[in-house]
Amino acid sequence: MTRPRIGLALGGGGARGWAHIGVLNALEELELRPDIICGTSIGALVGGIYAAGKLPEFEAWVTALSRRDVLALVDFTIGGGGVIGLRRLMRLYREHIGDPQIEELPISYAAVATDLDSWAEVWLRSGPLLSAIRASIALPGIFTPVHRDGRWLVDGGVVNPVPVTLCRALGADLVIAVDLQVGPAMSMAEGAAPAPDGRVVQQSRGGADADTESRIEAESKDAPAMSTVIMTALEIMQYRIGRSRLAGDPPDLVLTPRVSHVHPLAFAGGGPTIDEGYDTVKRMLPALRYVTGIAGPSGI
Repeated sequence: MTRPRIGLALGGGGARGWAHIGVLNALEELELRPDIICGTSIGALVGGIYAAGKLPEFEAWVTALSRRDVLALVDFTIGGGGVIGLRRLMRLYREHIGDPQIEELPISYAAVATDLDSWAEVWLRSGPLLSAIRASIALPGIFTPVHRDGRWLVDGGVVNPVPVTLCRALGADLVIAVDLQVGPAMSMAEGAAPAPDGRVVQQSRGGADADTESRIEAESKDAPAMSTVIMTALEIMQYRIGRSRLAGDPPDLVLTPRVSHVHPLAFAGGGPTIDEGYDTVKRMLPALRYVTGIAGPSGI
């Protein structure tokens, strides 16, 4: 029996996306390596670094990242369509992982961005990897847009927060999605159940958990900061769009790390978020084996 071509759709979510590292580590342990990786925003970053074979080095850097390190990488700008330019960050990535061409990567890879002029979803499937990543992570109003191929591009989460459709377009027979867009009043159950059409989805239950409720109560007492307003508005938009896109083209399996407590801009101290990504795969292991038909090693 021929093994299905597995596509991994890594969703956006800012610092919550460090969970993608843990997911990829767990899949490696299971010898369940994706044939296709598509990413939006932080998913494009982590997925691109994995496709380039540099994930272990990147994980070590993320784990050691402090708030001081993050601030040192911030280069504020005026009049560039955003307040942060990311030149220092991209220079750092270029020094440590190089800048390969997407078409030369050993794994099929694509990043999602948004064209500011046409409002179109843009699939970046060739050219410099870092340029594609930089376009896909350009959060509107925060990170400056990228001019590439004659277009001004911003974060792909504006149009496609979890790029399942792109995985299928690249030839995936089976798509595993990692969705970081969890509403504030939802906490995820550990179990999984087959959908009527045979897909396996992670169940959820309504009601905010205690941590979420206390955070909402504390934050509601004072007027929110501008960064909070922008990020929350983007989260709401991406959550609503993501739900619609996933309903229209559902993946075969959805992995939902429990990262709603992680602020999207809290990039320092990513170790626990990485661990949560790994643990998510462990929780969903029966469902993962069911949809892939691959036993894999039992050590995870």
